[in-house]
Amino acid sequence: MLLLFTVTILGRQPPAAPPTTGDAHPLLSSGKAVEERRICCRAAIPSVIYMDDWTTSHRRVLAQREADGWMFLIEAARDLRTTGAIAPSGKALAHALTEPVRSRSPRPLAVLEAGAGTGAVTRHLIPRLPRGSRLDIVEANPRFADQLRILAATHPRTTSRSADITVHQSLVEDLDTDQRYDVIVSGLPLTNFAPHTVERIMGRYLELLHPGGTLTYFAYLGTRRARTLLASRSEARRHAAVDHVMTAYQRRYATARWSVWANLPPAHVWHLQRPPLPSQPSADGQHSAAWTR
Repeated sequence: MLLLFTVTILGRQPPAAPPTTGDAHPLLSSGKAVEERRICCRAAIPSVIYMDDWTTSHRRVLAQREADGWMFLIEAARDLRTTGAIAPSGKALAHALTEPVRSRSPRPLAVLEAGAGTGAVTRHLIPRLPRGSRLDIVEANPRFADQLRILAATHPRTTSRSADITVHQSLVEDLDTDQRYDVIVSGLPLTNFAPHTVERIMGRYLELLHPGGTLTYFAYLGTRRARTLLASRSEARRHAAVDHVMTAYQRRYATARWSVWANLPPAHVWHLQRPPLPSQPSADGQHSAAWTR
């Protein structure tokens, strides 16, 4: 299997000379070095692991994909604002969203997935959890939550007790927990929400992260221009205000951006990191400033 995507890597310190492999991203040029390169990954993702990696029945895999697609489409018709798309996330998008989990293996992790939908990313995430990890899945849609509970109860990583998986039917900003997470994977359609809701969600994400923890989320490409051309004036203003909120978080905390073209529609995946504590070295060995919001 061949997946094609572009990765943007942000250094915490600007390099001595401009990178030769790419140009600085205009939104992320405030003291951070940005490098873009095109990457081809062959055999990085097993061909069947995306759906039902514990079965060898190709027919069952295809049937489940079709069922999930129809369920997602029905829920999108009911409420496109909170569903956020008309199709589940593809394999390439799931691969980019779960990269921080793979990069932190093999130690046990605490992982939160918010807005899991029908479980397209969840199925990609569970097999990559190191043994002894904890996965909390938050989904507000009751029909999606029921399907996710079935997935969690029947997956071999749960039945073999190699991972602790719990589904919470809740808004992520209302999640009642003292747990802090190494990685948060967000599938919420942030560009569909009001700016104050986005600010509340992002603030909650950062509260839930351990110092040094990573938040990953995606945004579909082309939505800004489409809304400018097609949306009402008030809707365009709302979308611009959400962009302003997200740009502020990206400038301050972004460490990487993946451009995933092999998804419908194509999307950017952002990686944001809560800074480590002053005495805790960051990934590049530098000591980071204390966490502020």
